[in-house]
Amino acid sequence: MDIRAFIASLDISLTNALFATGLAVAAFLAIHTALVLFRRRLDKLSDEAAHRPVAEVLRRTLARTSNLVVLATAVLIGLSALDLPPPWNARVGHLWFLTLGLQLAIYLHNAVKVTARRYFQTHSQHGNDGQVTIAHTLIIWVLQTAVWVIFALALLSNMGIDVSTFVASLGIGGIAIALAVQNVLGDLFASLSIALDKPFEVGDFISTGSISGTVEKVGLKTTRIRASSGEQIVISNASLLKDTVSNFKRMQTRRVVFNLRAHPDTPAALAARVPDAVKAIIEGLDQVSFGRAHLSKYDQNFIEYEVVYTMLTADYDLFMNTQQAILLASMQMFADLKISTAPRAQQLLLQEAAEEAAPELPIEGRVRPPATLRSLPKGT
Repeated sequence: MDIRAFIASLDISLTNALFATGLAVAAFLAIHTALVLFRRRLDKLSDEAAHRPVAEVLRRTLARTSNLVVLATAVLIGLSALDLPPPWNARVGHLWFLTLGLQLAIYLHNAVKVTARRYFQTHSQHGNDGQVTIAHTLIIWVLQTAVWVIFALALLSNMGIDVSTFVASLGIGGIAIALAVQNVLGDLFASLSIALDKPFEVGDFISTGSISGTVEKVGLKTTRIRASSGEQIVISNASLLKDTVSNFKRMQTRRVVFNLRAHPDTPAALAARVPDAVKAIIEGLDQVSFGRAHLSKYDQNFIEYEVVYTMLTADYDLFMNTQQAILLASMQMFADLKISTAPRAQQLLLQEAAEEAAPELPIEGRVRPPATLRSLPKGT
């Protein structure tokens, strides 16, 4: 193509061309200078202000400004001052969308990365948590891919290409893929939920349903738990979050309720002394807060006391030692008060058959065999 003939076909005067060139140079200098000054302004912020979310995102995002895009923008500003023929004014419009859209996509691409990284650093207690790193990488990849897909579709639409059929195809294909791998996606989103919401972390002792143990690893699909008996339990993330999860590592106190029983023939005066005696036993121990002790049940078999106290620490070994000390002291207390803890003896009436069959007699002449009264222990 003859360049002179092409420029002549545009019908651009020398004055107009010089004006457009000067405008393009001025626009490039103005945009470049404004970006440099703004970035320097952000760099001079104090440490506290620089670590604020908006300042950090702006500083790291503006650092991704492309000089090529700035140059293209300046050239387009200069071209906008020219009176171009109809085919070229539309093409300049497409170039505007391509240039600004590309820079915006670059900004969003970097902003997603910076924002996600800041979020996970803020909410993560363990900087080297592998499960958090996987969730972090996956979320960034999904969001950045979405940014570029949207930009590509918008660019094709701006160029006059009908993308509605393509978008519909993507939707149908996405639904088909989601239905095919719904179990995997369920576990994947459950993994992201665990990473973001943090109901438990690696090293926590948890219990759910009939499973209890220490969390060893939280993967994209499964969670590995080391049971107290030693074996490793592998459970899917979706199944794990369907049930109620008890996290014992985050427990700060432990409320304990237990019962003490005594013989029902215990005199009322002695029975009334038991709650105060139990209170004195519990208050004499460390890391324990006494709650209450009451006579809660009385029937023909036993009388029952309900005792409540709170351990001020979550240490399970200390709890078991404390409970053992309370029970041993309670046994001694019952012995000192001479209160029996044995249940009431049960009496059963047994009718023994005669060793030899008696001759048949009329009903009114029959003699009932003697009954024997035996005393048997409870539960026989």
